[in-house]
Amino acid sequence: MQKPRISRLSHHLQRGVGVNAPSGRILNNTDPSSSHSIYDISLLSQILDPKLQFTSLSVYADPVRKMKTQVELKFSSFFEKWMCLLEEFLRYYLRVSAENSQEVDHEVLVNMLTAHHKEFYTYKWAAAHEDVLAFFAPVWLSPVENVNLWITGWKPSIAFRLIESLRKIQSPGASLATMTDEQVKKIEALRVKIKMDEDKVEREFERQQVGMADRKMVKLAALEKRVVKNGESAVTQLNELVEMAMKGLLGGLEKVMKMADCVRLKTLKGVLDILTPIQSVDFLAAMSMVQIRMRKWGKKHDKNLQ
Repeated sequence: MQKPRISRLSHHLQRGVGVNAPSGRILNNTDPSSSHSIYDISLLSQILDPKLQFTSLSVYADPVRKMKTQVELKFSSFFEKWMCLLEEFLRYYLRVSAENSQEVDHEVLVNMLTAHHKEFYTYKWAAAHEDVLAFFAPVWLSPVENVNLWITGWKPSIAFRLIESLRKIQSPGASLATMTDEQVKKIEALRVKIKMDEDKVEREFERQQVGMADRKMVKLAALEKRVVKNGESAVTQLNELVEMAMKGLLGGLEKVMKMADCVRLKTLKGVLDILTPIQSVDFLAAMSMVQIRMRKWGKKHDKNLQ
């Protein structure tokens, strides 16, 4: 598998506002408010952890579990680097926000982070084509992270719950607390559409699971009994059926995974199209903090069990 290039987010963050916004922007051309709000870390710490501390993910860089395949090894390495760059982005934004910098270009930050997420899915799909099962039981995640998965990733509905929480928390400089009525209506309409998409993906996933009991699988089980009785006489036929059944199963799972990822990307794009640049950065920073915090909790829990 050809290894895609890791994002240059670290380089861009060090350069700061001198970065040119990439083409193909997701956001509408909405100018940020002339009064840049301060991103108050206490806003999210009320959601996540009152004693929130930023300990680098590199402290927990050891693999969560023993890797078994080349795909798992490669993706684990990629994911660790990807998460560290995500945390670097968050650190940068919290720092410039705390300094109340008037020079920060929120649209540039949004473009940088969305490109970072797109790179994740590009790498994920390439790896899943080789071993899709690895993503339904990811060894690079802790049990705490795994239990919160929805079909190999985060559930899109979480984004809307997070927006609602950020709107209700009245904190100085909290940009999502100032959403207009029109924005709220559009977010609600998007939430309804995304819920329908989630249901569609879940139905397809259920169809794939039920397919395990179709006639091919029943015939395979019956043939396996014959192999036990007749020795090698039915081995060839059994192997062919096994290969056929596995090919269908893996293809179906890859389809479901991509459907779920498309809903995740659709959610991000839809939300960012509605929010202003500064609101978009606050939203993406909140999403990043949730993901980073969950990973640290999981790794700390695993370490305590050792």
